[in-house]
Amino acid sequence: MHDRTAQIGRVKIGGGAPLALIAGPCVIESEAHTLKLAEAIRDICTALKMPLVFKASFDKANRSSIQSFRGPGPKEGLRILGLVRKQLGVPLLSDIHEPQQASAAGEVLDCLQIPAFLCRQTDLLAAAAATGRCVNVKKGQFLSPDEMGNVAAKLRESGCDNFLFTERGTFFGYNRLVNDMTAIPRMQSFAPVVFDATHSCQQPGGAGNMSGGERQYVGTLAAAAVAAGADAMFLEIHDDPTHAKSDPATVYPLGQLRGLLERVQSIAAARV
Repeated sequence: MHDRTAQIGRVKIGGGAPLALIAGPCVIESEAHTLKLAEAIRDICTALKMPLVFKASFDKANRSSIQSFRGPGPKEGLRILGLVRKQLGVPLLSDIHEPQQASAAGEVLDCLQIPAFLCRQTDLLAAAAATGRCVNVKKGQFLSPDEMGNVAAKLRESGCDNFLFTERGTFFGYNRLVNDMTAIPRMQSFAPVVFDATHSCQQPGGAGNMSGGERQYVGTLAAAAVAAGADAMFLEIHDDPTHAKSDPATVYPLGQLRGLLERVQSIAAARV
C-alpha cells in the first residue's frame, strides 16, 4: 500500500482509503438527463457505501468528427453541474481543454481533469493548479508511466500537491488500446491512481468518424485494475448506451453498474 492521497471534496482517494468511484455520462446531454443519472448513480453508491465523485463533460473538444455532439459548453455545462451539487450533494469532476476554462471551472468543480492528449500541456496544467482544486491528469496513450513524473513535477511547481493520475490504456496498433497493469503501482510513486475502465475498451478511430469499442471487457479490466491496486475506478455510465451522444460503444449500462461495483469491492476487500 502506498501513502499518496488526494482529496476531491469530501472523498479521499489513496493511502488506504476505500475504493472510490468517479462516474457519470461521457458528456452532458441535457439538464434532466444529467440529474437523473447522477441521482441513480449516487443511490447505488450510497447503498454500497462506496465514495462517489460525479463526472460529466461540458465540452468534448476531442471528438473524432467535427460533426459529433460536443455538449452544452462551459457556461451552460457548469450551471448544470452546479445543480447536481445543489440537489444531490456529490463532489464534481469535469475536464478542461484550454487554460482560460480553468478559473470558471474551479468555481464549480471539486476536481479539474486534464484529457490524455493534453497531459503534457504546461499552461493547461498550471492553470488547473492555480484554481486550488484537485487535478486529475489522464496519462497520455503516448507516455510511459514513469514519464508521468514530469507531469507531477509541473503540478507541484505550479503550487498543486492535490492530484491524481488516471490510467486509460496505450496505443497498440489495429485501432485498439492495451493496458499494462504495472502502470498502476508505478504511477503510485507519484500520485493515487484511478483506472478508467470504459475508455480502456475504446477502439480509437475504429469506426471511421467515431471511436469504436468493446464494452464486454469493461468488467474484466476493472477487476484486474483493482487487483493491481487501483485507488479509484472511472466509469462512464448511461441509461441507454446505444443512444448515448458520446462513446456509445463503451459507456457502461446503468442497469449493470451495481453488479460491477459489488465485484470490484469484493476484490478490493481481499487486497493485502
